[in-house]
Amino acid sequence: MTEQNNNAAAQEETTQFALQRIYVKDLSFEAPKSPEIFREDWSPNIELDLSTSQRVLDGEFHEVVLTVTVTAKSGEDIAFIAEVQQAGIFLIQGLDAGSKGHALGAFCPSLLFPYARETLDSLVVRGSFPALMLAPVNFDALYAQELQRMQASAEAQA
Repeated sequence: MTEQNNNAAAQEETTQFALQRIYVKDLSFEAPKSPEIFREDWSPNIELDLSTSQRVLDGEFHEVVLTVTVTAKSGEDIAFIAEVQQAGIFLIQGLDAGSKGHALGAFCPSLLFPYARETLDSLVVRGSFPALMLAPVNFDALYAQELQRMQASAEAQA
């Protein structure tokens, strides 16, 4: 019994997940129709694009980058395009491949999203547009959909 407890304690000690740093990697804002766009009625169509990428930095340290692109159109005209690459450095140690994939593909982006949302709101307001107030995103569901898509693609190729 003591040996099992020691093994469980050793397992817990080697499993780590720690956020090391959050930062803006890239930031972009374009308002190609300003100042004319400010004279029009404001009822925009908002398009939101999300993507993530990750890479190993050193040993157990990983960089995860969440790219959020917002395009606002007023009629056929693009009012603005705002994009942020919100990044973080994470220490991930002792997780099996499935858990590590989930952490990098869903958990880390969900930690980064509130920072990206705040950065985009600030950027858009500085461009003299109303704040976006983007709704929360379920990265677990997006990750599950991506796994299903990859599995279906692999089965189709086989």
